[in-house]
Amino acid sequence: MQRCGWHGDDPLYIRYHDEEWGVPEYDSRALWEKLVLDGFQAGLSWITILRKRDNFRKAFQGFNPDLIALWGEEDVQRLLADSGIIRHRGKIEATITNARAYLEIERSEGFSAYCWSFVGGAPLQSQWAQLAQVPPQTELSIQFSKDLKKRGFKFCGPTIVYAWMEACGLVNDHLTGCFRHAQVKGIGG
Repeated sequence: MQRCGWHGDDPLYIRYHDEEWGVPEYDSRALWEKLVLDGFQAGLSWITILRKRDNFRKAFQGFNPDLIALWGEEDVQRLLADSGIIRHRGKIEATITNARAYLEIERSEGFSAYCWSFVGGAPLQSQWAQLAQVPPQTELSIQFSKDLKKRGFKFCGPTIVYAWMEACGLVNDHLTGCFRHAQVKGIGG
């Protein structure tokens, strides 16, 4: 069975590739959670985040933006002391800020609708044959990143946004030879 190859041989990473990565996500809260986690990944490998994802979910109360938007310095200090997550003040504070920005978008137009509007409501279908062809960012991720920042988001540069778009299935970047390419294309329409 041929896969994309970026996942290496770690069983957790392979399962993530085979079952989750690239599957179109339409739930607003889940999209936000994944964007936050991609922000925490900046400067690290994604496997580090995957290994800590359950700890993140516990520490961030299930990534409930209504709760997180109310957090302050006491919560930042609590999270900075939590060895189960990435203890980076800027990323923790950005999560609180991003919860507030998320809620504004969710109330005005729906976060999922907002996100999917950037790709016309359906996943973009890439046709990459080799990993070297897959870009780290695109003009669309640059535009999306700028709009998120304009709306108050932090830790959402164009490379983070593109990785998140791939992970959430806004773009199908499974390689054409990967067994998941056609499967994900079928899910996304």
